[in-house]
Amino acid sequence: MEFNVKTLEGKDAGKVSLSDEIFGLDPREDILARMVRWQLAKKQQGTHKTKGRAEVSRTGAKMYKQKGTGRARHHSARAPQFRGGGKAHGPVVRSHEHDLPKKVRALALRHALSAKLKAEELIVIDNLVAAEAKTKALAGSFETLGLTNVLFIGGAELDNNFKLAAQNIPNVDVLPVQGINVYDILRRGKLVLSKAAVEALEERFK
Repeated sequence: MEFNVKTLEGKDAGKVSLSDEIFGLDPREDILARMVRWQLAKKQQGTHKTKGRAEVSRTGAKMYKQKGTGRARHHSARAPQFRGGGKAHGPVVRSHEHDLPKKVRALALRHALSAKLKAEELIVIDNLVAAEAKTKALAGSFETLGLTNVLFIGGAELDNNFKLAAQNIPNVDVLPVQGINVYDILRRGKLVLSKAAVEALEERFK
């Protein structure tokens, strides 16, 4: 399909051909949800930890005699029901990662791109280049294009001035095409691809 290309100043810069196999799918929420869950699980540190009854620093002596007190039978003060005792079934250091087939991950990215196009939240820019690393100038360009919450995907090499100028603007992310991922696409309102990024994606999925 043919898609309009714009400049950062908001002017027309011709058209680009988008593949239906990448941008023309009918988005499936279940695949996107699986991918986001996989990404977030992989991102978790898994360093959460509480001390069990074997690890807390308390005496292991029997609290009081077994019979004759009229109270419930107890032994160690490290038991979870006592203040200062160990946590029962608390979190332990572990990895939260789980498997997701490579084909499903690739399919999820295509569904995310298709979802943005279907929602009319996709913009293609001819070149993500800034003349100087000035945040104010770039913010003005974004305002012209109506971009307030956006993910920019550039080519294999990002323009340093553009990257430096954009990193101080809230709710704006800039990634090279090799860093494109489903979670970052979905967490931002608009997706802006450079022509170089479109070509790289076409080459990746052909």
